[in-house]
Amino acid sequence: MAEGPGGAERTGTDERRLRKVARVVLLDPQDRILLLHGFEPDDPSSTWWFTPGGGLEGEESREEAALRELAEETGITDVRLGPLLWRRICSFPFAGRRWDQDEWYYLCRTQQTPARAGGGLTELERRSVAGLRWWTADELATATEPVYPTRLAELLRTLLVEGPPSAPVILETERV
Repeated sequence: MAEGPGGAERTGTDERRLRKVARVVLLDPQDRILLLHGFEPDDPSSTWWFTPGGGLEGEESREEAALRELAEETGITDVRLGPLLWRRICSFPFAGRRWDQDEWYYLCRTQQTPARAGGGLTELERRSVAGLRWWTADELATATEPVYPTRLAELLRTLLVEGPPSAPVILETERV
């Protein structure tokens, strides 16, 4: 693969064509992280866990998109949006196409702890999200299904021990 700006691997797609995505690292008062349980719509046996979030709409900022996506996917609106933690470029197949994304991960805190996915899911999300779960750092470290980003357990432990980084950490490009 070709290298992109700052030495990061590119996904084979022009950097300007990457889908801009905002994701949320949502922590509850016990420092558990909320993840959604996803699956391939055409193959429900292919499952994984991932953070809430999605693509920007119109002229919204990444911060606005993070809060909107969180509300749509989880129903959680009582949050405190924190700093930008991580950035990554990723590429993966899903629902019959390849998605090439520039993802920004924001720290968020809440007192709310929902029991199921929110009612604002898109049609595609309704066909590919099985639910959600709060995870401790220890549980995440022993997850048997894939978790994205793949280093999330390590990243969460570092965040809980050291606090947010002074500048966003650029994660390795992931291509699935």
